[in-house]
Amino acid sequence: MTELEPYVPAGLPERSGGRLSFLSLAGRITTLTGAALALKEGLWMLRRRMEKDADGLDRLAEQCGTAEVEPRFTALMTDAASALRAVAEASGELAGAADAMEADARAFGDAHEAEYRGVYEAVKASGVQQAKPGFYETR
Repeated sequence: MTELEPYVPAGLPERSGGRLSFLSLAGRITTLTGAALALKEGLWMLRRRMEKDADGLDRLAEQCGTAEVEPRFTALMTDAASALRAVAEASGELAGAADAMEADARAFGDAHEAEYRGVYEAVKASGVQQAKPGFYETR
């Protein structure tokens, strides 16, 4: 008697831990979608914070210039404000990528649900034990 070998299409990683099922994949998709959404929201908050801090540094540099503070310190404040604006810009771009990832994960979850929910419900309702995953794969 031979053992079944799991079928893994080329280019896909090996399965890690546990049996892959309709519910486990749906759970992973939900986790990915939630993580992408949280990342996007966190990055937008970071962007707003960096812009606010950069504006504050610009005001402080202007006040220091009016008070005739050592010019090199005023220049450092202006450089710091520019660096904060660069971080704000980069976080905005990354938030756009996280938004696209969240939309793609949501679309994938919806497609998975539409394609396999009926099969999952039919298998659960049948009461017949199903073969192990990969049994019906052809090589």
